[in-house]
Amino acid sequence: MKLIQPLLLASLFATSAFAADYTRVIFADDFSAEGFGPRWGHYKSSSVVKDGVLVGITAPTSDHSAVDNIRIDGEKDLEVSVKFRFLSDKAKSFNVWFDDKNYKGSHAGHICQVSVAPTSVNMADAKTGAFTLEGGLYDRKKANQLTEDEKKMLAAKAKREPVKLSLNEWHTLVVQTKGDEIEVTINGNKAGSFKSEGIAHETKSLISLTTNAVDVEYDDFSIKGVAKP
Repeated sequence: MKLIQPLLLASLFATSAFAADYTRVIFADDFSAEGFGPRWGHYKSSSVVKDGVLVGITAPTSDHSAVDNIRIDGEKDLEVSVKFRFLSDKAKSFNVWFDDKNYKGSHAGHICQVSVAPTSVNMADAKTGAFTLEGGLYDRKKANQLTEDEKKMLAAKAKREPVKLSLNEWHTLVVQTKGDEIEVTINGNKAGSFKSEGIAHETKSLISLTTNAVDVEYDDFSIKGVAKP
């Protein structure tokens, strides 16, 4: 396993909303090595590690955005931190996903996620929201067959906040889950928070960066958990 550089290690303990709680480093990568490390997994991804950064790439012929992920032992409360930059207006957004592939109640085991675009941050409960399989909701949503009441219910399972992020500059994203709440800070400033029951899922075990679709670069990625007694 690659040694964590001192500057990266220091950044892992930077101030954030619940910083005192997230003191245990589960995984960290500053992408200084050649290529992806052995713990990285991928789904329909053409992403590469080049010049010390992860370059997120969805192939033009792909039917799914590029997913680059890390598996961990399942935990409830986690912090994901990553530096990112949008290189052009071709960079639409990227997602930080918290999943549990052993959970069969939602499509692909999706639990909750944060989507970051140059002008907005969206926080969503996928487990009891748009990806839930209960009552065939996910399939009927894909088929545009939802009732008005179901559309209202799903609207309450996500929250969007406006932001303004410059292109070609590095920004630092911190996403924290604590109980049924997810909180987002960008460059040390709170960008939004959202509460919903699905976020409290006990065993979030797959953390992903999903690039929609190109021209997003990442650096200094880390996953932290709360201190164990």
